[in-house]
Amino acid sequence: MGMNQTPASERVHISFFGKRNAGKSSVINAVTGQNLAIVSQVKGTTTDPVYKTMELLPLGPVMVIDTPGIDDEGELGKLRVKKSYQVLNKTDVALLVVDGTVGRQPEDEMLIQRFRDKSIPYMVVYNKLDLMEQEPACKEDEIWVSAEQETNIWELKEKIARLGKQEEPDKYIVRDLMKPGDFLVLVVPIDKAAPKGRLILPQQQTIRDILDGDGSAIVVKENGLKEALEKLGQPPRLVITDSQVFDKVDADTPKEIMLTSFSILFARYKGDLAEAVRGVTALDSLRDGDKVLIGEGCTHHRQCDDIGTVKIPRWIREYTGCELSFDFTAGTEFPDDLSPYRMIVHCGGCMLNAREMKYRVQCAVDQGISITNYGILVAYLRGILKRSLEPFPEIGKLLD
Repeated sequence: MGMNQTPASERVHISFFGKRNAGKSSVINAVTGQNLAIVSQVKGTTTDPVYKTMELLPLGPVMVIDTPGIDDEGELGKLRVKKSYQVLNKTDVALLVVDGTVGRQPEDEMLIQRFRDKSIPYMVVYNKLDLMEQEPACKEDEIWVSAEQETNIWELKEKIARLGKQEEPDKYIVRDLMKPGDFLVLVVPIDKAAPKGRLILPQQQTIRDILDGDGSAIVVKENGLKEALEKLGQPPRLVITDSQVFDKVDADTPKEIMLTSFSILFARYKGDLAEAVRGVTALDSLRDGDKVLIGEGCTHHRQCDDIGTVKIPRWIREYTGCELSFDFTAGTEFPDDLSPYRMIVHCGGCMLNAREMKYRVQCAVDQGISITNYGILVAYLRGILKRSLEPFPEIGKLLD
């Protein structure tokens, strides 16, 4: 993943769905102008969702997702269909490709209902216009194309761009908490878990957001914080810390300076901060034999594995004094049925887009299961959550 690329979690995710042989892959290839999807005469060539980052003008950086056919038979087929449905959780714009010579089928109607249930902007693309006598009339959320002859492909792209721009307006990581000219101090521990030669994504994104707001970001390691605050000569607007050094930073930051953490800012940016604060209090009602689910958004961060699989279970056991059992999920895997769990602790989700993160929170809320994130849990266990919610007084009240 090059430094010059927009992170996948910040791209508009455009997913293509459809029955086998609706011409889905051909439509994707026509839209993206590159041979992204496998086109073959054999039904059901795509067995796993295929992800491809690219620039799709006039929209900009996108993630295009090609899904397996939604009418697959047999056991393997069922698994493929389930994988297609899972993609919905991270879809910002859904395109349903239908064979225009056959028309919409029951599977198509079921999928359209899913789009509506999840409030995903969608469009029905009737393919194989070249086989029709003339272009049939269609509604606002439909379009006729010929992937074969590239008819109406430009129009389709314009419509995709319009749907993609409907995403929620300006959301900031920290920019709305500061004024131009403010100083913000970022505390970033550099340990063996930090990636060699660079900062992790949430730190990069926070710095970028401060610069976009015309502020100054002062980045220090945890042992340099005290000296930096003394040298500044004026109190910074905010100190933002990595949760792993929360204790030390809390001790070194004078009480009149507001303190928060990257994970609290990210819970607000792409999750549900209020829900995470509400969820963390479930720690106090855990009992022997309860199950806790630890969820990772990514599969490749050694540091997350370490904090998720080792430290957090240990801290929870120490805090509660209970005999608990822990399950772990990573990457895109997230159980549909959360009923076995008393509590879910999720990472900050820097590798997931906001829609996927909100979906996971919503799943838990719908099933009445408490959900929180790593950083909020750590702050709560250390007794500094109340302080770190000072920038968000409304949410801080939930702890009263």
